[in-house]
Amino acid sequence: MTSEWDPETVFEVLGSEEVRKILALTNTEAKSAGELADQLSVSQPTVYRRLNVCQEHDLVREETEIDAEGNHRKVYRASLERVTFELIDAGFEVNIELRHDPLEDEDFTQ
Repeated sequence: MTSEWDPETVFEVLGSEEVRKILALTNTEAKSAGELADQLSVSQPTVYRRLNVCQEHDLVREETEIDAEGNHRKVYRASLERVTFELIDAGFEVNIELRHDPLEDEDFTQ
């Protein structure tokens, strides 16, 4: 899935060091907000604020993980695949490529 963004928004969102680190840490493995806070050495409220921004722009997706005892916890996984910038006459054109989740296509109601 590819989407076009306003360049200013991309620069603002990805300009945050915490956002970039969250995307890198959740690229290969889903992480909880607590795990991210520990790994980034920031508070959980800071992580949640950055995750909210990422979710607003579809850069991460929230999943529910269930452990062996049946406890539920929310974890986050990066959806961002690629960002490309193209210099055009009017400025920049930005394209964001997001990973497609095949489970979104499944109909589990049958």
